[in-house]
Amino acid sequence: MLKPIYTISRIAEILNADAKLIDEQAFIQYLVIDSRSVLVPENSLFFALASHRNGHEFIPDAYHKGIRNFVITEEKYLSEYPDCNFIIVNDVLEALQKLATAHRNHFNLKTIGITGSNGKTIVKEWLYQLLAADYNIVRSPKSFNSQIGVPLSVWQIDADHDLGIFEAGISAVDEMETLASIIRPQIGILTNIREAHAEGFNSKKEKLIEKLKLFKAADLLIYSPEYVSDISLKDLPGKKHFSWSSSQAADLRIIAIEPIEGNCYLQAIYQDREIECMLPFKDKASIENGMICWATLLALGYSPEQADQRLEKLSHVSMRLELKNGINQCSIIDDSYSADISSLAIALDFLNQQNQHPKKTVILSELFETGRDDLDLYTEIADLLAQKKVSRLIGIGPHISKYAELFKFETQFFDDTNAFVDAFPGLQFSHETVLVKGARRFDFGRISKLLTQKIHDTVLEIDLNAMVGNLQFYRSKIKPGVKIMAMVKAFSYGSGSFEIANLLQFHKVDYLAVAYADEGIALRKAGITLPIMVMSPEESAFEALIKYRLEPEIYSLEILDSFLNSLSDYEFDYPIHIKIDSGMHRLGFDSDEIEKLLLLLSGSQRLNVKSIFSHLVASGEAEHDGFTQQQIEKFCLIASQLIAALGYKPLLHIANTSGISRWPNNQMDMVRLGIGLYGFDAALTNNRGLQTVMTLKTTVTQVKNLKAGETVGYSRRGVMPYGGKIATVKIGYADGYNRAFGNGVGKMLINGQLVPTIGSICMDMTMLDITGIDVKPGDEAIVFNQDHTIMQLAEGVGTIPYEILTNISQRVKRVYFYE
Repeated sequence: MLKPIYTISRIAEILNADAKLIDEQAFIQYLVIDSRSVLVPENSLFFALASHRNGHEFIPDAYHKGIRNFVITEEKYLSEYPDCNFIIVNDVLEALQKLATAHRNHFNLKTIGITGSNGKTIVKEWLYQLLAADYNIVRSPKSFNSQIGVPLSVWQIDADHDLGIFEAGISAVDEMETLASIIRPQIGILTNIREAHAEGFNSKKEKLIEKLKLFKAADLLIYSPEYVSDISLKDLPGKKHFSWSSSQAADLRIIAIEPIEGNCYLQAIYQDREIECMLPFKDKASIENGMICWATLLALGYSPEQADQRLEKLSHVSMRLELKNGINQCSIIDDSYSADISSLAIALDFLNQQNQHPKKTVILSELFETGRDDLDLYTEIADLLAQKKVSRLIGIGPHISKYAELFKFETQFFDDTNAFVDAFPGLQFSHETVLVKGARRFDFGRISKLLTQKIHDTVLEIDLNAMVGNLQFYRSKIKPGVKIMAMVKAFSYGSGSFEIANLLQFHKVDYLAVAYADEGIALRKAGITLPIMVMSPEESAFEALIKYRLEPEIYSLEILDSFLNSLSDYEFDYPIHIKIDSGMHRLGFDSDEIEKLLLLLSGSQRLNVKSIFSHLVASGEAEHDGFTQQQIEKFCLIASQLIAALGYKPLLHIANTSGISRWPNNQMDMVRLGIGLYGFDAALTNNRGLQTVMTLKTTVTQVKNLKAGETVGYSRRGVMPYGGKIATVKIGYADGYNRAFGNGVGKMLINGQLVPTIGSICMDMTMLDITGIDVKPGDEAIVFNQDHTIMQLAEGVGTIPYEILTNISQRVKRVYFYE
């Protein structure tokens, strides 16, 4: 069957929608939901989705990018853009899903649907590796598994594909049936059912029942009985079932799991005989995902011998981009494990978020298994790189080199990775952002290592997707029109500077706030253009503050007078922010100072009060609600006096992170979002609804066996009366691991088990009691993550997460992940 050709008029028919069409034959190839991510505008259809932001707000930007085809609900745009095609629907998301469903129904390819709490993306990618020799496969890009991601994934199907592998994720009841109708899987895989993403469900059973709806029409369901114990097996969907388990009877019954030199040897009973396989991984999650893939191969009819041969060749899958510091002041985006058009577009969007360097370089391998003509493929890639304003391309591989003339900017080409590595000493990389994007067979990890600064074995990993998720969580709580000021002071709570600001700017927060002028200046030099409020402006920094157009918080008559004296005669309407002390008693104008403040403000035309604000003392604590209400009332009274005297209304804001959650009626014109971005909110039980953003990890340096009565560390504070085994890890109080964590107060995760500290914390090292645990040098030790949380660490030493985060030393390298 040929791939259908979609004109805008044909899409209007499919959607059964009203339309105003200027060019009925406009050809649609790409579906766009983000005006910042446009490949070929003339063949793109923009869906103005209403999620955390109203997608109609971005129609002007999409139009500016060249898009002339839109699906909308708000008809006012018909007259504003008379040269565009518009399809008018009642629900834009429903229209996107309906179009994807129609597209899917054109094809009879075999389809695998995957759902579960964890492991969906890894299982999908491993099945791609295992089955690519036998099928031309289309699969979900990265982890596109949502109500929006699934339609965009299915839209990729064309006539050359004979197998589709799509994952489906849900966050609430009544979501899966829509995804099931879009994917129409003949084969279903349930990875597991755990507590992850449980906010939208009343129980684990309810979540299981909802997820199983994906397989209501499946011919075959692959599952583990331990994950469906809440329902009767007779209620499982699917005409046939294939089960796997390491703990109970199943079609594939794993009877032995044995680690062998970084691999894992598995034995199982299958069809009444013993079979085996080797997985090239040893961590618990990878072993379970490997079992699922083993079961899938057997269920699809592969012999145990074939399955074993393929499974032992599985390779690591990194679904996340890594942003790291590079040599010669470069920023390196490492995406060196895969290369296809979809993931390239995602990586280029992330490259474009980076404003710290004007020069952007892409190191790209040739692409394989696309099923497309090379000329067509590399023409599209050349257009994509040009559109994304890439400064330089370094292409690796004979096929991409053959089409060098298509790339109309600085280029270099190499036949293979070895040739690049040999030439590396003579290549110039300095003060630029470099995207390393390669197909697995090119082993671009070698290139990434050459470009990346040597990383101290203690690393703070920052999950940028989780931070965006937290931002969207709070956006869903604020009222329409309320602005967001994001707090990035104190090195963004220890997580980074321009890396975090770039992300927040890309996702269109309205303001940033820093503590001191030098923090704001660093952001300006890194290309941040958002308004930036400086909360503690120093008189010595006023000149620089004005030069870089930073906006000071004015909290006293003295600081206001000094700032007025610093403004040149040519500065008019300079933006400032007035801080009111409503009860914090830290900084801000008191009630008896307002009259003098008004005199100074009214006597100067050089100032423009952008906002009036105050700070809530205990917005997350119910026992202080009466005081919080008093603060709000006092602030509103003083603000009204200021507004009356000024003759215009600045933005008003008093709600911090907990204030957003607990005081929704006092969001005013803007809210200040701080620690909530990083996954903590005192107003939420166990931070429910927020995602963990940061993981601090280190490595084991040495393992020692100690005799009974021997001691550990300074002053012999660590005592092992019965002897045992210790591990020394590469983190100490100079890295921010407080001395208070010594002598068993602190714990770390090694190979999935919590182990206590022993002895005093040293400047650069910590010793752990690992008695009875298999640990060797080089193993990873997790200081905190989503399972062993910062909250637990903070409670152990009587402090708060803020202090733990901001104490992490600058010598601890930050690595940023983005999916």
